[in-house]
Parts: sequence; structure tokens; C-alpha cells
Amino acid sequence: MEETEKECIKSASDEISSEFKTLINAKDLDSLKQLQNLILGRLQDSNAVLSHFNEYSEHCYAEVSTDFSRNTRLLKSMKSDLDYIFLKLRNMKAKIISTYPDALPDNTTIQALDQRPDLEMPQ
Repeated sequence: MEETEKECIKSASDEISSEFKTLINAKDLDSLKQLQNLILGRLQDSNAVLSHFNEYSEHCYAEVSTDFSRNTRLLKSMKSDLDYIFLKLRNMKAKIISTYPDALPDNTTIQALDQRPDLEMPQ
């Protein structure tokens, strides 16, 4: 009984595979393979270009990263210096105003005197 079952299964699978072969055109399969190979080649080329670009970017970043860090430290130092200077100026202005109230103009007078365009405001 096992022999006949095996033969039945084999003949059924052969028949199903032959039916599938008739559903698919060999030319279509070959054209699909060619298209897949073409796409694979393009993807490999793109991958190689991107790998080269990543290496180049890494090299460029290594060159400029020290300059960036040095300039960042310089800007932070300049900011703290300017903050200190403006704090001193505000303190000096407060002392002058407390001693001589009419020495510095108030905000309305400043606006009337200052006719320069405001560069901070978009026009």
C-alpha cells in the first residue's frame, strides 16, 4: 500500500508541476530574470557610490571637527565676556540714572531720536 501511495503522490505532484509550467511563459521568466539582474546591478552601483560618499563625508568631518569645536569654545567664551560687559553697562547706567535722572533720555525720547531702521524686524 505504501508503494501505491507514493506513486500516487508522485504522479499527482508531477501533474501539478506540469500544470504550473503551462501557466508560466518561459520568455516572461527570462525577461523577469534579466530585469532583476539589471536592478541588482543598479542597486550595487548605488551602494558603492553611497559607500564612497560616506567615506568622503567621514574624512571631511574629521578635518573640520577640530575647527568646529575650537570655534564653539571661542563663541561661548565671547558670549560670556559680552554678558559680563552688558551686565556692567546696565549697572553703570542704573547708577548714572539714580545719580542724574535727566542724564539719559527715556524710551519715548530714544524712539523719537533713533530713526535707523530696525534690522531685526522683517519688512
